[in-house]
Parts: sequence; C-alpha cells; structure tokens
Amino acid sequence: MPNGRFRRAAAALLAAGLAVPVLALPTPPSASALRTPPAAYSPPWSWPLDPVPAPEQIRGFDPPSRRWQAGHRGVDLPAVPGVLVLAPADGRVAFAGVVVNRPLITIDHGGGLKSSFESVEPLVPAGSAVSRGSPVGMVASASGGAGGVHCSGQCLHWGVRLHGAYVNPLNYVGDRRPSVLLPVPDSG
Repeated sequence: MPNGRFRRAAAALLAAGLAVPVLALPTPPSASALRTPPAAYSPPWSWPLDPVPAPEQIRGFDPPSRRWQAGHRGVDLPAVPGVLVLAPADGRVAFAGVVVNRPLITIDHGGGLKSSFESVEPLVPAGSAVSRGSPVGMVASASGGAGGVHCSGQCLHWGVRLHGAYVNPLNYVGDRRPSVLLPVPDSG
C-alpha cells in the first residue's frame, strides 16, 4: 500500500530530526514583559546648545513645496549672543565665514548630511575635524547686521541637508520612533 510507505518515510524523517513541527510558533510574551518600558532612546545627534533650549524652538521647520520658493529651511532655537554652539555630531567643518553679512558655519557629517548654523562666529577654521559636543562657534550679536533674517541675534538658526535637500534638524535629536501602546495593567 502506498499509504503505508508514506507513513514509514514520514516516521523515518521525524526520527532523524529532519522534519520541523508544523505548530512551532513563538511563545507570546508574558503580561509582565509587555508592561516593561522599552530601552532608553539615544538620538543619533546631540543638541547644538547646552542646556537644551526651552521652549525647544522659536520657529519650526517649514520647507517650501518647491526648492526655489520661500519657506523656513531649518529651526530657530532661542539663544543669546556669546552662547557656545556645539557640533551635533562628528564631522569636518566644510565652511566657516560670512555669507551676505551673516557669519555661519557648516559641518559635513558624512553620508550626505551637512548641518549649518547662523549667525555664528566660528571658533574653528574650515577643514577642522570636530566631534559631537565640541564647541564650533558662538552665537553672534545682532550688531552690524549679523542677526540676519531669522531672529535679530536672539536665536540660533540650524539647518540640515541630506544629499542637498533640507530636512528637519529635530529628526536627529528627538525620539521620532512610532508610539507603542502598552496594555493596561491588571487592577488585581
């Protein structure tokens, strides 16, 4: 009987350990494991100001729908002249100088990421390697037009470009992972 041969072959495979049980599903986590908060999040970059400004921003990221249109291609963080500006991540200073009467500094972080800060008096020259958290400049005073168009010397404008396109700098310093809803603990 062919059916008998199939059963003997299946039994031989099982005995040899070659078959995988069909119902080998992972065990669901216990209720206590579901209530355990996830590990602490560490953002890829640090804030360019210490302490972190409160409120976090004066003006948020508002990119234009077309590259040539008006918009806000970064965030404005409250800061007074003389406050140190810190490198948000390791990189190399790509530019340190003045553009249209505004002092600024640009750091190339590799992988197509560049961060720029204005109005900032650079403390390091172009070509310098910088590490996360190291001082790279000081917020400039509003005198002599250094305040620029952002906030008249009472803030730090921070822009980030990824492969030439402006992206929200806050994506690199905040927890932007999706929220996860945990079950409600038992009352007993």
